[in-house]
Amino acid sequence: MAAMVDGWEVLHQRCAGIDVGKTDCKVNIQVPGKGKRIRSEIRTFSTMTDDLLALRDWLPAEQITVVGMEATSSYWKPVFYVLEDVVECWLLNAQHIKNVPGRKTDVGDAQWICRLVRHGLVRPSFVPPPDIRQLRDLTRYRTQLGHELGRYIQRLEKFLEDTGMCAV
Repeated sequence: MAAMVDGWEVLHQRCAGIDVGKTDCKVNIQVPGKGKRIRSEIRTFSTMTDDLLALRDWLPAEQITVVGMEATSSYWKPVFYVLEDVVECWLLNAQHIKNVPGRKTDVGDAQWICRLVRHGLVRPSFVPPPDIRQLRDLTRYRTQLGHELGRYIQRLEKFLEDTGMCAV
């Protein structure tokens, strides 16, 4: 039987919650402490590569098994991609975790995300494996280039029409 904390079943003994922003991310880990206590620690990491690599080293050192993070714009991608090889990463739908009033800070968000993951109250969103992501990015980029080429041709045609060098 799983342990109980505050009347809630604990599904993940060693987990982390990450509130990802554009310039930094707040990370809250919760691991078993002395007795029945939970040791909680909060750190801030910038979204620069060196700090994300430090985060990648810190989580396994704390024996974290599951990390939850909110899908915020595209800011989650570098954090997720750096961590996915060393720990189970859960990308969480913002609508599933934002419906609780009173959480107004990044640290509070990280703690809340960690708590939801710890007790199994959220489910991760699907994130395709790296090879599928690369293929999707490549095909989207190819499509975008095709659209840009079409717009460029239209602008050139308009310019030539305006100068009288091309008949309508």
